[in-house]
Amino acid sequence: MTDVRERPPSSPLLQVMWGNAFLLSVLYLLVGIVVELLRRQFRSPLVERLSMALDSLPARALEVVHGLEPLRAAYFDGRISDLGVRVLFGVVTVVVIFLLALVVGAIMGVLRWAILRAASHRGGPPPA
Repeated sequence: MTDVRERPPSSPLLQVMWGNAFLLSVLYLLVGIVVELLRRQFRSPLVERLSMALDSLPARALEVVHGLEPLRAAYFDGRISDLGVRVLFGVVTVVVIFLLALVVGAIMGVLRWAILRAASHRGGPPPA
């Protein structure tokens, strides 16, 4: 006999949060790959600006946690390659997107709870 344990039902809000975060992460990484391929093939100012714009999110996130200067030093010392920086930026971006999804989801959950609580005190469902 197998031991089948029932999982508690997960929140639909949590499922939407993780789905959105995953989708945004995949889209960001795909756009980053396409821009990087274009940047290596064509030295266009437009593609260079687009690449810099995509790199600004992970660079600023690393700067906030004081990780940008050590990364910059490692890059200029030759301890990390271009590919290594790209991979690290991709991972940082995915982490930032998931953290933002959690924060927005938590805010939406608190707002939903507050609305439902206020509606239950009035004795009826919230207005549609």
